[in-house]
Amino acid sequence: MTSSSRQIGYFELLRENTSFRRLWTGTVISLFGDWFNTIALYSLILTLSGSEFALGAVFITKMLPWALASPVAGILADRFNRRRLMIISDLLRAVVVLGFLVVDEPSEVILIYLLTAAQVVLGSVFQPAKSASVPNIVKREHLVTANTIMAATWSVLLAIGAAAGGFAVEYLGLEAVFIMDSLSYVVSAWFIYRTVIPQFTYVSSETSLLRSAHQEVVDGLRHIRRHPAIRRMATTKAVWAMGGGALVFMLALLGESVNPGAASVSIGILFAARGVGTGIGPMVVRAWFRDERTWPPVIGTCIMLTGVGYIVAGWMAAVFTASFIVAIPVMLAHTAGGANWVFSTVMLQQRVVDQYRGRVFATEWLLVMGMESISIFIASLILELELLSLVQVVVVFGIVSILSGAGWLYLVVPAERQDRQEDRIPQS
Repeated sequence: MTSSSRQIGYFELLRENTSFRRLWTGTVISLFGDWFNTIALYSLILTLSGSEFALGAVFITKMLPWALASPVAGILADRFNRRRLMIISDLLRAVVVLGFLVVDEPSEVILIYLLTAAQVVLGSVFQPAKSASVPNIVKREHLVTANTIMAATWSVLLAIGAAAGGFAVEYLGLEAVFIMDSLSYVVSAWFIYRTVIPQFTYVSSETSLLRSAHQEVVDGLRHIRRHPAIRRMATTKAVWAMGGGALVFMLALLGESVNPGAASVSIGILFAARGVGTGIGPMVVRAWFRDERTWPPVIGTCIMLTGVGYIVAGWMAAVFTASFIVAIPVMLAHTAGGANWVFSTVMLQQRVVDQYRGRVFATEWLLVMGMESISIFIASLILELELLSLVQVVVVFGIVSILSGAGWLYLVVPAERQDRQEDRIPQS
């Protein structure tokens, strides 16, 4: 896509494309509930355990089961009706989150991890099905706009849901938050039920999913390996996660440290700043960088800027006692992160054919969630053992982000340029 390509407006796409509008509406509702749920979980685990490592374990439980389930989720997204998979995922998650209502004692903390794992495994089916569906209901030239809307929606709902969730936990209580999250999944399922999603359905020669799963996972990985241009985009978010995973985890701890008297509210404010940033980023780069050839260097630069923003945020948390001050560099850090996310997603959608798209996106999630889990585990262990202070660990992982982005610029950008010159970029 070059600067001469026409880009449809955000509202125009939502108004004219009924299927995309319904998929988007379901996403809006369920995401709002999700961020209510997330802030409630962080507050619940900190209240019951008071441990940084226990909080880190919640983050890891939100990621590692997702990573491990992603290859099978990708197979499901390629072999079965994606619309039905999303509906089933929503309805089952509506039941699972009600289980958090029974957790109110330190001895029941294990239930938090079990229920969270169940919730994210079901979500691991929903996400590749949704990502793989967007190119089937949106024209190729509208993909940037569609993905910007999805990213901005995630960001706005993070901002509104996290901030509102912080106040809801403080003033309405955890039970009300978990009930609202459950209802949000039911409403999301209704909107997706009314969405028409055409699809190429891959049919394995094996009649049993379990018998053919291994071979289909291998086929998906081989497809990524055969196409370096696909492999580069499929690993982009994992490169960001090397530093970014730990930094997002420590955002909750920064919120607690700057305002211990109202930790839920402060955590909500910082996560809201993250949401505002990830919403602004895609819209800014969509307006400024319309030529796809400029996207790879922008991605590497954005990974570096994420680290810079968090280093400043860590310094401010050590100096100031107001969460809204710390929120400013957090917002700027995730402005860069949001741009990276959308560009890499669009380029991957453009490069992968439909019959492999679910497995490729599932592999991408496997990589990013796996890397985030490793990053968070290391950071939480350092904090639990008191090897470094919170601010020092933020600075360390900020530097990791800067080095990761620099490595991207050094290794990936020249390869992208060479492939374009030799016309080796696959197009779906």
